[in-house]
Amino acid sequence: MTRVAAVDCGTNSIRLLVADADPRTGELVDLDRRMTIVRLGQGVDRTGLLAPEALERTFAACREYAAVIKEHGAERLRFVATSASRDAKNRDEFVRGVLDILGVEPEVISGDQEAEFSFTGATRELAGADHLDRPYLVVDIGGGSTEFVVGEEHVRAARSVDVGCVRMTERHLVREGAVTDPPTEEQIAAMRADIERALDLAEETVPLREARTLVGLAGSVTTVSAIAQELPEYDSARIHHSRVSLERVREITDWLLHSTHAERAAVPSMHPGRVDVIAAGALVLLSIMERTGAGEVVVSEHDILDGIAWSVA
Repeated sequence: MTRVAAVDCGTNSIRLLVADADPRTGELVDLDRRMTIVRLGQGVDRTGLLAPEALERTFAACREYAAVIKEHGAERLRFVATSASRDAKNRDEFVRGVLDILGVEPEVISGDQEAEFSFTGATRELAGADHLDRPYLVVDIGGGSTEFVVGEEHVRAARSVDVGCVRMTERHLVREGAVTDPPTEEQIAAMRADIERALDLAEETVPLREARTLVGLAGSVTTVSAIAQELPEYDSARIHHSRVSLERVREITDWLLHSTHAERAAVPSMHPGRVDVIAAGALVLLSIMERTGAGEVVVSEHDILDGIAWSVA
């Protein structure tokens, strides 16, 4: 067993996994898994810069994670940064801050690398699931981008496109500095058109319609599953490998798009940091399911973070 730590810093959240990994058996045993909403990508789509307050929120989380990693005595650490820090003009400031706190330089990976990690993390434990047909389409709906990966045991094709729950919210649902509550039909239509254009781009590289099993990752998908199950609180064990039908995803997305901030915040399984962006994330998921003809989505709590941990091990 090798004790490893993996950090995934995305547009909306930063997450830590400390685990014991045994590459011979394919077993990854969690010791600590946590997530903090930091909104690193706040305003990046508009300004091209990481905001000072967003950087400080992220660095505060890094300081907390540094203490956890030290407590568990992880032998190796890998820090991967994704869409927001890839796009920002001042990403050097971000790199210096992480290096000072954690002692490793964040790797600002490409969309293709992001897709590879997501696929490994999501599918490694599905190998023995005979009831799931291959090839898999793994979809990782992040804050700034969405990764599409088709493969069986290994990746066959992958593509990252710039649609995510934060980017779509900021681009289409914000008026005069605040999220429209609820959005207008014109805003929803514009967002849907943007997502469809992104799916066209993804389909140039990835045979989306050839997949037999759709596997959905990240907070937008897991939150939709929690809502579908009417969970009294967020329950990772019940969400992991749950299945949500196309019809149920459509019902939930329609409700989210036409609900108020207060109504969404009252959902007991809703993380406060997702209240304003979950409607956009759900619409991305629904659009993917309709484009691919998927009758259901298999929801996975194991994703890019687990893929990063395996790469370290």
